[in-house]
Amino acid sequence: MSTAQLATRSVALPSSPARPRGRTVALWVVMLGSLCALPAFTTDMYLPGIPQVAADLGSTEAMAQLTVSAMLVGGGLGQLVIGPLSDRFGRRAPLLVGLALHVVTSLLCAVVPTMSGLIALRVLQGFFNAAAGTTAMAVVRDRFTGAEAARVLSRLMLVIGIAPMFAPTIGAAILTEASWRWVFVLLAAMGAVLALIVLGLMPETHAAERRVAGRTGRAFAGYATLLRDRQFLALAVLPGLSFGVLMSYVVSSPVVFQQEFGLSHGEFSVLFAANGVGLVLAAQVNAALVRRIDPMRLMRFAVVAQTATSAVLLGVVLLGIGGLTGLLVVMWLALAATPLIQPNAAALAMSRHGEIAGTSAAMIGAAQSSVAGIVSSLAGFLGGGSVAMVSVMFASVLGALVVMAVATPAFRRP
Repeated sequence: MSTAQLATRSVALPSSPARPRGRTVALWVVMLGSLCALPAFTTDMYLPGIPQVAADLGSTEAMAQLTVSAMLVGGGLGQLVIGPLSDRFGRRAPLLVGLALHVVTSLLCAVVPTMSGLIALRVLQGFFNAAAGTTAMAVVRDRFTGAEAARVLSRLMLVIGIAPMFAPTIGAAILTEASWRWVFVLLAAMGAVLALIVLGLMPETHAAERRVAGRTGRAFAGYATLLRDRQFLALAVLPGLSFGVLMSYVVSSPVVFQQEFGLSHGEFSVLFAANGVGLVLAAQVNAALVRRIDPMRLMRFAVVAQTATSAVLLGVVLLGIGGLTGLLVVMWLALAATPLIQPNAAALAMSRHGEIAGTSAAMIGAAQSSVAGIVSSLAGFLGGGSVAMVSVMFASVLGALVVMAVATPAFRRP
């Protein structure tokens, strides 16, 4: 099967809901994008307060950085549970339960007295708010397939991209007036608002006759099918390795730019927003190109480009070329390749198993969160400076290049 056929392959399902068009598509993109952005806001709004968290709880900044990785790992585990449950019980019920428990854990994070307690609660927070992203991805697969799904996912990146643009600014604004604990109060409020929106506006997209029948345990049997599909596994891991590049930057950036380069909270927020603009622009370029170019070819170009720019970035840091400006310019280019990898890999992977869209989305999301969480935590353990950050970025995308070359047809002749 050619990559073009793979990109448009779909599974026939009974009683499939009509695909939304026009303004309805825009409303779905905003709603689903907001759900997907909740974990991103939970990560990024908290970043400017990492030094304050370490000082307030009497711990180190490396341990404070671990609270970010803990949420990612918890998110990976949560998706593995929520995905099959959404195939069994529909999309709305697991989503609403997850959002409610996100509100509870966020409020507990606001009053926790120890770093170990905060790390444990961040794992739970990630576990529960994983329901937002997983069900949103499954809803996309309920309504779209192949290249069309890649296009919609790229549009979602526009909404998701707002998180890194504004979340640190919001967090920094809170820190100027109050404690870091109020960040979690705001996150709880966001979860509550999203729950109300889902209750009022989002219909059930996974009809009863399309759900996994029988005992709940049967829903988890879909993982056996996915684990036997080597190409699906490779496509599921690729977003995680690419996301590891982004998260290495996200986790390390407060220490690198606020301490190593001496930027203020406000300057750091502007820098973060500039990289967010790059992500949004790249996502929209991908949405336009995927109409005419095979998603596998786009992904191949992006992985090669990100590997090259990450290698240059490593050289810039090791040799001290260009100072802060040189670092920022090359990093902007390296990060901008990420939106050309994630939606295309996810769409290609989910097109292979549309009958278990929730389980497929869970596997992709879990791989992304877990791989990115493990990879990004390495930057903190290696010292958290610029050398550690870009070394992990380069190693992560190099791993993506190897996986794509070995386990997908990206570099093979048709």
